[in-house]
Amino acid sequence: MADVDDDRPPAGAGRLESAWLVVALVMAAACVAQAFGRFTWGVVLPGARDDVLGGSNTLAGFFGTLNVTAYMIGTLAVSWASSRFSLVQLMRIGLSISTTALALAAFAPSGPVLGIALFAMGLGGATIWIPSPAISARALPPDRAGMAVGLVGSGIGVGLVFAGQLSAFLDRRSDAPDLWQTVYRVELAIAVVVLIGAFTLLRSRGDRPALSGGFGGVAALKTVRGWIPLTICYAAFGFAYILVLAFLVARLEDDSGFSSGAATATFSLVGAGSVFGGMLLGPLSDRIGRRVALTAAFTIFAGCGLLVLTGSQPSVAIAAIGVGLMFSGMPALIIAHIVDHTDTDNYGPAFSAATLAFGVMQMISPQIGGAIADALGSFTWVFVLSAVVSVAGAVSASRLPR
Repeated sequence: MADVDDDRPPAGAGRLESAWLVVALVMAAACVAQAFGRFTWGVVLPGARDDVLGGSNTLAGFFGTLNVTAYMIGTLAVSWASSRFSLVQLMRIGLSISTTALALAAFAPSGPVLGIALFAMGLGGATIWIPSPAISARALPPDRAGMAVGLVGSGIGVGLVFAGQLSAFLDRRSDAPDLWQTVYRVELAIAVVVLIGAFTLLRSRGDRPALSGGFGGVAALKTVRGWIPLTICYAAFGFAYILVLAFLVARLEDDSGFSSGAATATFSLVGAGSVFGGMLLGPLSDRIGRRVALTAAFTIFAGCGLLVLTGSQPSVAIAAIGVGLMFSGMPALIIAHIVDHTDTDNYGPAFSAATLAFGVMQMISPQIGGAIADALGSFTWVFVLSAVVSVAGAVSASRLPR
């Protein structure tokens, strides 16, 4: 595997402990970027929809689209900024943006203000997420880089569990319409701690800005073996997974008759599964290959999405865990393939370019899902669409080089 940077820590217990501290901090940063700044919207969507969006699923989907549109814009910005700032500097910038956005959402008095907050969360999320795998991978020795990448995704899973459990806990104790903002307020407090840690504990240690990778990083991405099927995989993942995560709680409450607490508890199972997905699939792909592992992961994700439609337990719980495992496992496999075939000069632009395709699909997916649900009065076809796109991703994954 090509080194992401030449700044791996030297051997020694003290340096290794410091390296694990860096990995833990990057996990927490990824949690703020994705679990808090992006996926918490799926948890609080029913409450926010009824409180400030007039009960409109279409508008709620549009707000999700705002978030992922900003994520796409942030991806382009990171592609440009990666030749001017180091990876650690990019993470600090992203954390500053995301923390500010969480503060705005935590006290948003109206829908428009919440929309601005979600937009800013998308910008910050991209700026944090893109450098995260490389920072984590280079903190540990080369033979543990795959584990380091998987752990970044596990940080997101921990955040998903936390958000779901927090929402369920609050719902059991009150029926106030603004409980969704309490979730954001707690997450804001955590984000502030992570932001302070990023400025006081993370060091670049010789990390340098990347070389230019062409417009949007496309030139750098083209140096990655199998870049076309890989990009299609990332795009398919972006479209399919967000339909499930954004509308899972609403599907269970509106279509399957789940209580708010039961629905958010199920969402927490997604987070629980995602804690382990990267750690399981990453090492597995080292043995059986990225292609086989990713093809199987897409197929399993499609099956789990359809299993949700049964609306009964324990099928829904099994599906939620499976969705979580694949949700963190699939991007870990995609990122690992990119890390395998890049170095410090082209990693940032290459990953940014792949993430751009991922972001475009995320941009259109929530709006399409919300519109389908409003038009048909059910989320059934939203989950069917996710399964179809996942199958297309499996076909593309099967075309990756051995």
